[in-house]
Amino acid sequence: MAKISRHGQAEIISHSEYLRIRKELQGWHQLFWDIAYYTGERWGAIVALRVEDLYADGCPRQYVTFRARTRKADTNGYRQTRQVPIHPTLYERLKAYDLPNSEWLFPNKRNSRKHVCFKAADLFLRKALEYCGYESKGISNHSNRRTFITRLDEKGIGIKVIQAITGHRSLQSLSSYIDVSPERMRQAIACL
Repeated sequence: MAKISRHGQAEIISHSEYLRIRKELQGWHQLFWDIAYYTGERWGAIVALRVEDLYADGCPRQYVTFRARTRKADTNGYRQTRQVPIHPTLYERLKAYDLPNSEWLFPNKRNSRKHVCFKAADLFLRKALEYCGYESKGISNHSNRRTFITRLDEKGIGIKVIQAITGHRSLQSLSSYIDVSPERMRQAIACL
């Protein structure tokens, strides 16, 4: 999906935009959207989640595990497993979710032995953005990740803690995700 006028960066979404998009989604699309929003993980790893990565004996775990083999490799080809504590809102939504009869949290509709493909996940977002009138805002499947990281930074969470949560090996690559709004700059200057 194009990142319209964003200089290659996905748009940061507000909480009200997240809720508006979520309202247009149903079934597994809603939970997928919630996982992306509350974990900041890339969609490529979310499509490959197994039920056991979030549940034990049918109950949500306290963390979600994104396996190394499903995550993006760094410039040296290294992949790292990432565990993220589950936000209370996400925990409640996981409890309410009807688990599929598959090892995959999001099984492929035609073959439950495979997970849903990235293209199908991207398509549901494109359709929801159209329904919301957001198709030209620059929101993409990477917006959740940029939003997650930027919001942690705005809340005053230290960059090393954010790095530990997101699994970035480099502070330089992590810092490219953080959006600094004109309002934040004004607030910073006002502190002097």
